[in-house]
Amino acid sequence: MRTRRLRNLFPLGAAVLVVSLACLSEGQQADVQNLVASGNLAGMRWPNFSDYRTGLQKFYEPAGYAPAWAHMSQPVPQALSLIAVFRDAGKKGLDPEDYDASRWEDRIRALQSSASGPVVARFDVALTVCAMRYLSALRIGRTNPQHFGFGLSTEGKKYDLGQFLRERILTTGDLQAVLDDVEPPFVAYRRTEQALARYIELARTDDGETLPAVTKPIDPTQPYAGVPRLVRFLRLVGDLSADATLSTDRQTYSGPLVDAVKHFQRRHGLDADGRLGPSTIKQLNVPLHDRVLQLQLTLERWRWLPAEFPAPPIIVNIPDFRLRTLDEKNNVVMDMRVVVGKAMRTQTPVFTRDMTYVVLRPYWNVPPSILRSEIVPAIQRDRGYIARKNYEVTTQDGKVVSSGEISDEVLAQLRAGKLAVRQKPGSTNALGLVKLIFPNEHNVYLHSTPSQSLFSRSRRDFSHGCIRVEKPAELAAWALRNNSDWTLERVQQGMQSGKDDVTVTLAKRVPVFIVYGTALAYANGEVHFTDDIYGHDAKLAAALAKGYPYP
Repeated sequence: MRTRRLRNLFPLGAAVLVVSLACLSEGQQADVQNLVASGNLAGMRWPNFSDYRTGLQKFYEPAGYAPAWAHMSQPVPQALSLIAVFRDAGKKGLDPEDYDASRWEDRIRALQSSASGPVVARFDVALTVCAMRYLSALRIGRTNPQHFGFGLSTEGKKYDLGQFLRERILTTGDLQAVLDDVEPPFVAYRRTEQALARYIELARTDDGETLPAVTKPIDPTQPYAGVPRLVRFLRLVGDLSADATLSTDRQTYSGPLVDAVKHFQRRHGLDADGRLGPSTIKQLNVPLHDRVLQLQLTLERWRWLPAEFPAPPIIVNIPDFRLRTLDEKNNVVMDMRVVVGKAMRTQTPVFTRDMTYVVLRPYWNVPPSILRSEIVPAIQRDRGYIARKNYEVTTQDGKVVSSGEISDEVLAQLRAGKLAVRQKPGSTNALGLVKLIFPNEHNVYLHSTPSQSLFSRSRRDFSHGCIRVEKPAELAAWALRNNSDWTLERVQQGMQSGKDDVTVTLAKRVPVFIVYGTALAYANGEVHFTDDIYGHDAKLAAALAKGYPYP
């Protein structure tokens, strides 16, 4: 009888178990939905996730807000893979704690100890929030570049994070392959990641000793008390080879150490004269943790750039005063020096546009600001200034008014902004013999220059905002490479002896990226650092220090 009773009761027990599990599942779904609706989860480093709430709703709604990352009190494999990625976020220039790296162990233990609705919901929602933040950070950066007044937009790169998580991450057996597609396609970006890993290790290894300051430069063969530290540091960062034979005199600056300093100077935007002057000592004393930060900020800015573009781009990096062109595989094919806007008054803006045409032997239409601040005062002092500088006064629609002595009436109209001034084409024209135009509201473009002297300077912020290029004919020919018969020789002939003010429309537009990165990793393994000449690094670091939600 006892056995029969137990058998009769068993179906009822199974039904109760099914009902209990259903109730538990419904409770978990309700807990998940309530957390998502709140936009806040206590226990996270950055509990306010209201800016991702819509994405979370899209992620959970198709499954009725059922937990996605936990099953039977255990994290699913994809959850464990994501948690491992969060812990390694530092390799990407991100802060692991932004993705709760140190908190997941306790959450997993709590999950394994209790399958209660609140515990599962907190684990699941926290993981979804961190995954969305991480994916977004890798794809478009943590901050909006327009917050800094930059003319870059990440809107076209944004994922539908709810859909991306459900379709690409939750089902994948190879998370790293998916994440590789999320990041920027640039070779230099990958090299910067590698440089970051190296400098993180160097920063851990360095003893942090500072070199003694100098009031006047230390020349080779002169004594310097900082020689032992200088040797250790330059060997650590790779400017002095480990097998270099040095003098036994540890107080004299000489021998291979001088060449190592020159190498260091070249990597840090200094004149490579081998002298230990105040500027060189200052750069040598920059903590390696600061170099790590420069690399992290540069990675952030790489992520602001378009992931796809219609043609290989031109990239101008403001703080290292260089222009590079890329090929279809995003490898550098041309590299040249540039002069950019003055740091104090006429900074070159950060933005991207498409180059559409080239002008050979151009006029220079003097901007109103320069006309008011420089040209008008010069005419007041010397009425022959316009003729002597090869300028001409025109109406606003380009009709010539005067190219000789300037009368009081014409000067008054110039002062009132009713007339304009332009410089005639020729070898002395401020734009040189070619300008490359990517129409923009800043009236900034690339152009040649009548003087090459400034390109030999290590710091080259001297312009009014436009960008002077070291190899204008080569750059113009590269931009015109899809135009029939526009060879380098034809471009050079048009610049030197062709007709004035000839416009050539590009057969294929060229994207132009004006960017700002103070750390660059080269193909030969060298890492170059430059000064934060416009203060953009400081502003970005301050914004990132505030944490999520980032501006």
